[in-house]
Amino acid sequence: MAPYQTPGVYIEEIPSFPPTVVQVATAIPAFIGYTEGGPTEPKKIESMVEYRDVFGGPANELPEFNIDSSGNVSSAEDIFATPTYKMYYMLQMYFANGGGTCYIISVGNYTDEATKVKKDDLIDGLHKLRKEDEPTLILYPDARSIDNVTDYHDLYIDAMKQCADLGDRFTICDLQPAASGSIDKPGDASSTFRDNIGTNNLKYGAAYYPDLHTSLTYEYPEDEITVHNDGTDMKLRYSEAAIEDDPTKEDTSLFHANNGADRDKYYAIKDKIERKKLVLPPSTAIAGVYAMVDGMRGVWKAPANVSLNRVSKPMVLLDRDDQDGLNVADNGKSINAIRKFSGKGIMVWGGRTLDGNSKEWKYISVRRFFNMVEESTKKASERFIFEPNDANTWVKVKSMIENFLTIQWRAGALMGAKADDAFYVRVGLGETMTQQHILDGKMIVEIGMAVVRPAEFIILRFSHKMIES
Repeated sequence: MAPYQTPGVYIEEIPSFPPTVVQVATAIPAFIGYTEGGPTEPKKIESMVEYRDVFGGPANELPEFNIDSSGNVSSAEDIFATPTYKMYYMLQMYFANGGGTCYIISVGNYTDEATKVKKDDLIDGLHKLRKEDEPTLILYPDARSIDNVTDYHDLYIDAMKQCADLGDRFTICDLQPAASGSIDKPGDASSTFRDNIGTNNLKYGAAYYPDLHTSLTYEYPEDEITVHNDGTDMKLRYSEAAIEDDPTKEDTSLFHANNGADRDKYYAIKDKIERKKLVLPPSTAIAGVYAMVDGMRGVWKAPANVSLNRVSKPMVLLDRDDQDGLNVADNGKSINAIRKFSGKGIMVWGGRTLDGNSKEWKYISVRRFFNMVEESTKKASERFIFEPNDANTWVKVKSMIENFLTIQWRAGALMGAKADDAFYVRVGLGETMTQQHILDGKMIVEIGMAVVRPAEFIILRFSHKMIES
């Protein structure tokens, strides 16, 4: 402050509180895929209502229907259970399972082109995501519509590379169907994934299997569904008014109140559509679980042993023997199972990263907790850039980080009977830095943490006890 020169009363405010580390958000997914409309730049949303307002609804991918001369209703082709464009429905699964704030990166609008979902489009979306600081999870809801095995897995390889480069995000992967087009064999699906996912940056990703039978049904505009009515092409539309009361409907309205037979056909078509429940990949439901567990317990809690909502059953019913080959593999590429348990529902039954042979990064919760601490302390330390690189600054930085880690230890994220056993923070000349480091303008802080690990295997040992009296 300037020297006092004029007589008078001067007020000085003395800071009482040391600088603090503010924990960054841990479960902010970015969904990269196709939408009905909306902006092409990353957009933050909070709910499905906001998504509809900004990006629109689902693609109309329903088949056409036939009504023969006898009045029988049939679909022109089987009503498929998995749409090509999945973003809209996958987001419903995310919010239904505990999801909240997320980012949408639209890479294009729905199209009728032969190749609808393109790798290059999704990679462009991933590049846009790199510039966003807040997202912590990467997902591709539409990736499963890519037929090329190499292109499909390249998406996740590139996503995990971005995670490693930035150090603040994590990738949730879906398994692609096996070469036969079926995903009902754990061995085939897992082999396809493991053979093509590579070996780099695996600690920044996790994979889940199998797909899920959901309670979701198609949402669709009725007047876009074509009905072949005994040789005449018409649109599915229900009108309470008779055609003669509304001549504009003569060419487009097939069903109206004055014709009971037509109403029966209308409801028969509606029933066929609504009975067909969607089968979807699990990644977005899992992202919802991440968000829910982080909010209720903390990022250090494994996102497992949690039931899934709006799921009737897994596409494949796995038992313990099936999961043995998924959870632990010679190549370390663990795949987390989703299983049905009597009386408990559909459970997420695995918490490993793809780097399953690593002692340090085997568990999702450990990797994501380190991401959170690294990003939080990085942001908090930025205030000390260009401050004097001396003992006064070192003490402030050390105290700031120690206070933050003490809070994490008290919450149960770190192991140790006392804080000193749970973590350490070191900074100083002769401890983490040499004189040359100081001359080069470097302040080096070393942080060690004993992060809790999930009890993945609980072993109960029983034995006979001999009678003693």
